[in-house]
This record gives sequence, structure tokens and C-alpha cells, in this order.
Amino acid sequence: MDLAPGALMGPLMMLLGYVGLGFIAAQRLKIDPRPIATLLVYLIAPLTIFRALMNGGPTTQYLLLTLTLFILVSMMALTVRWVTQHRFGPQEGALLAFSAGTGNTGYFGLPVALILLPPEGVTLYLFCMLGITLYEFTVGFYLSARGHFSVRESLIKITRLPLVYAFLSALLLSTLNVTLPDTLMGSLAVFPATYTLLGMMIIGMTLSQVTLAAWDSRFVATCVGLRYLLWPLVMLGAVFVLQHLTPLAPELAMALLLLGVVPMASNVVVVAMELGIQPQKGALAVLVTTLLAPLLIPLYLGIMLSLTGLG
Repeated sequence: MDLAPGALMGPLMMLLGYVGLGFIAAQRLKIDPRPIATLLVYLIAPLTIFRALMNGGPTTQYLLLTLTLFILVSMMALTVRWVTQHRFGPQEGALLAFSAGTGNTGYFGLPVALILLPPEGVTLYLFCMLGITLYEFTVGFYLSARGHFSVRESLIKITRLPLVYAFLSALLLSTLNVTLPDTLMGSLAVFPATYTLLGMMIIGMTLSQVTLAAWDSRFVATCVGLRYLLWPLVMLGAVFVLQHLTPLAPELAMALLLLGVVPMASNVVVVAMELGIQPQKGALAVLVTTLLAPLLIPLYLGIMLSLTGLG
């Protein structure tokens, strides 16, 4: 298995290129990123997930994997929220809690998964990723909103998120064996690429508005620790437990380990922008973890594969 940094430079340069485009667009064209964040949350993300589910043919085993990841990352986020609530301000604490339960599993992780995993492994990775995405727009969104809104207001915001309804609609249609027309599915094919492009550009747009006052060393260091210490340990522990309990497919083990080493989620910036909770700090932390990724992913995966006997 090729874990050399050169194998990951393609996805990294693509991501950084999109960030650069966003920076230039905001600087030269004076584009406001806030409407784009709203577009991502309320339209592009739901249609992207709906299309993925309709194409993926969800089975009971795949959905169990999605549910397990959803519960696991929600527990991680709630634990971090409890630990950090008295050490950071309400908005910083909410952003940390949200970021603790997610990672850049789509924009960065999926291109890497396509390099490292066989087709079955990519499918397993996608349904793991779906559990994390559902967390982002349910529990994670609630935790983020609680940094700025009341419990009632936060719950109302969740009920207005169409991604939840897109997920339930896709499951219902799959259960009823409903097949959508090819022309309709073809028209939805533009949304995954749009989601990736705008999701990364919004980081650059936010960075264009960053001032030196937005840099918070303690906040960034905590984000790096959550992403590159807590997550690798949790996913390594999950693989150890599964190996002890049942025969574990190497493809699933590799998918779980990869989830543990991707950088911070770009949706940290998207949600922070939508809710107005420190998007500049979030953008700086996402950028730092993304720049560290090509150095740390090969190192971490090499060590983890060796420890789990998969190397």
C-alpha cells in the first residue's frame, strides 16, 4: 500500500487551490461568503447526500455502520463540550464541540480513500462518512447553535435543516424499491462536485477577512489535538475492539483508520458562518490541520497499520 506523501499531494493541492480561489474571489470580487454557507447547508448538502444514498443501495449492515459512527462521534462531541465548557467562551466551546465530532471526510478523505481502498472499502468508507455528516447537521449543529442561541431556538433550527428530511426520504424510497428516472439522477450529479468546490472556497473567503486578532493559539492547539491525537486514538481503539469481538474485514479497518487521520472538517467554517460563531477562528484552525495532513497521514497510517497487524 502506497502511503508516501507524494500519493496525497494531488488531493491536497486540489483543496488548497479551491481555498485560494475563494480567497481571490472574496478579495477581488467582494463576494460575501454568508449566502454561500446558507446555500450549502440548506440546498447543496441535502441533495448531495440524497443522491449518494439513492446510488448506494443502503443495506441493513451499511446503515448499522452509519448509525454506529453517528453515535460514536456524537458521544465524542458531547464529551468535549463537557470538558471544555468552563475553559473556553461559549462560542469557542461550541465550535470545539462541533469539530470534535467530525473531520474532512469528504473533501479530503474521499479522494484519499479512492487511492488507498478497493471499491468495497470505498463503499464502507462512504457509509461511515454518512454517519459523521448526519452528526454535523443534527447533534453537531445543535451544539454549535447552543453557543449563540437558546435550547428552543437551537432545536427549531435543526427542524428546519433539510438534510435530515433528505436522508429520511432516500431511505423511504430505497425501502419501497423506488427507482428515480435516469434523467433526474443525472441532473443531481453536479451537486457533489459543487459541494466540494464551494465548501473549500468558503474557507478562503473567510480567511480573506481574517485579522491578526482572530488568531487564538490555545484554540488552534486544542483543535489540532482533537484532530490528530483524540481521533487517531479513538479509531485505533475501535479497530482493536472490533478485531477482538469479530473477524474484521481489512477494508473496513482501513476505512476507520483513515477517518481518524483526515484534517478538520470544512463544515466547521460553514456552520460557524451560518450561525455567526467565530468563523475566522474556525477557518484558521481548518487551514492549519489541512497543511499538516500530507505529513501526518502517511506517518499515522503506517504506525496504525503496523499496530493492528494490517501493515
